[in-house]
Parts: sequence; C-alpha cells; structure tokens
Amino acid sequence: MQGSTKTQSQFDDKLLDLSSRIDEFEGYRHAHGLRIAEVADALAVRFNMAANDRFFMQQAALLHDIGEMKMARDYIRTNRPLSETERLDMQRHPVVGEQEAAKLGYSRGVQLLIRWHHEWWNGMGYPDGLSGEEIPLAARILRVADTYAAMMEARPGRERLTTDAAKTEIKNLAGIEFDPSIVKLLLQHDLNFEDGNWHGSI
Repeated sequence: MQGSTKTQSQFDDKLLDLSSRIDEFEGYRHAHGLRIAEVADALAVRFNMAANDRFFMQQAALLHDIGEMKMARDYIRTNRPLSETERLDMQRHPVVGEQEAAKLGYSRGVQLLIRWHHEWWNGMGYPDGLSGEEIPLAARILRVADTYAAMMEARPGRERLTTDAAKTEIKNLAGIEFDPSIVKLLLQHDLNFEDGNWHGSI
C-alpha cells in the first residue's frame, strides 16, 4: 500500500503494520489510515492544535477502524446494502475499537477519538449521540478526513468519486454530519488522491 514517507516516519512499524492490516481487511488498495492521518493533521495545524493532540489524533486515524477488523463481519465487504440488524451491529465497531486500543496500551485520548469518529455534528451519529462542540475537535476533524478519503477510493459496491464529486458531498453534509468550519477549510484547497497519493496542501 502507498502512503506518505513523511507521515510513516513518525510511527513505529508495529502501528503501521496494524493500520495496513485494517486497510486490507476493509478492502482499501491504498493506505487509507495514512491518508486520513495526513489530511487530518494538515487541518489540525490550521486550527492551532497542540502537537501532542495532533500526534494522538494521527494514531487514532491509523487505528480508527480496528473495531471492524476485530469484529470480522463478512458483510463489511459485501456488495449490497446492510440489513437493519447488520447496520446496528456495525455501529458497535467504534466501541470495540476503543476497547482494542486500550488493550494495546494506547492513551485514553486515542481510545476516545476512535470511539467518537462516527459522531455527527447534528447529534445523529454513534455511539454516544454527541453533537456540535461536545465532540472534541480532533474527532470532528477525523470524521471529515475519513469520509473524504473513503470517497476518493473505490469500495465494494461503490466506485471512486472524482475530487469535485467528493467535495460536493462533503459540502452538502456540512452542518449535518460535519463541522461547517472544518468543511469550509477543506473545500478551500485542492486535495486529491489521483494516483493513490495525497496531493495538495491546506
């Protein structure tokens, strides 16, 4: 899998290997966790986030879907809509991921960011239904970065979106799923993954 050498150099091989295995389980051809870490960190710098908080956020980006890998459900890579039972089961993965991060010895901050990376700005996310600024800034940034990076790669049942199409979807969900201030910053810049690597700057 491809990823940024600059970002990779910040993390130990064990973490990078685990992130790669998570990506492979989910069916990503490129380094999805590293993509999120790069985009999220660039956004965090613009919000003047402290260096330690940025590092924890990047660790959480690399591990954000460890719960999905731990649950190992067949439906994750199926080319069909999930049933209601499967959808509810899938919503357990942030909590399972939090527990796995704890077992691996990651900080409580990393654990909570994994738990909250599916919380929505309007309170309709999961697992805790947090809303607005109840959701830590790092978790709000991860939600945007994760969604944008996922849109930029083909997945089971969905083709890769163009940069413009992905940005349009992100814009349409500002104030619903995403913090509008983060969306505004993302949309101001030309970020794409045309050849499997992130190009552009924030």
